[in-house]
Amino acid sequence: MHTPTVRTALPADIAAMEALIRRSGLGLSDGFYTPAQARAITEHVFGVDTQLVADRTYFVVEVAGTLVACGGWSRRATLFGADRMKQAADPLLDPATEPARIRAFFVEPSAARRGYGRLLLEWCTDAAAAGGFTVLELAATLPGVPLYAACGFERMEDIAINLPGPAPAAPPVQVGLVRMRKQLSATRL
Repeated sequence: MHTPTVRTALPADIAAMEALIRRSGLGLSDGFYTPAQARAITEHVFGVDTQLVADRTYFVVEVAGTLVACGGWSRRATLFGADRMKQAADPLLDPATEPARIRAFFVEPSAARRGYGRLLLEWCTDAAAAGGFTVLELAATLPGVPLYAACGFERMEDIAINLPGPAPAAPPVQVGLVRMRKQLSATRL
């Protein structure tokens, strides 16, 4: 069995990460989202936020040279979504008063439930703590809620987003997310 390695995502990884994100969004939503919801959130929300890559706060997990997961943290205000979701500047957060963001965690469906999401979360938590943050916040997809809850995140509120339907005249598709938060322990800092 090969040991997973974590490294900082590079601009050259973006196409491979986008493909993994699409497979993950569609392949791991069964039982949590309807097929229409999974398609809508994958098409309109999921994807790489290139600011995270530029900030060097987005990471990939590889096993034997194969990309199996990606995810990151951010010192910026955006809570979730790819580049296509942004409509304004993405200001820096104040670590003394605001939580760091955990962002865009995706796992290859064939590699799910092998600890890669947890590995990324530990990596990101340590990096955010080293950046002076004492609180983490995220918007979890419904498939992600069990992982984050098991890692000590508490549910703050349910979020419903309306996304375009599958056809131009189709009604919007409502997709649920969960805003979650975790206080970092003083021993971790």
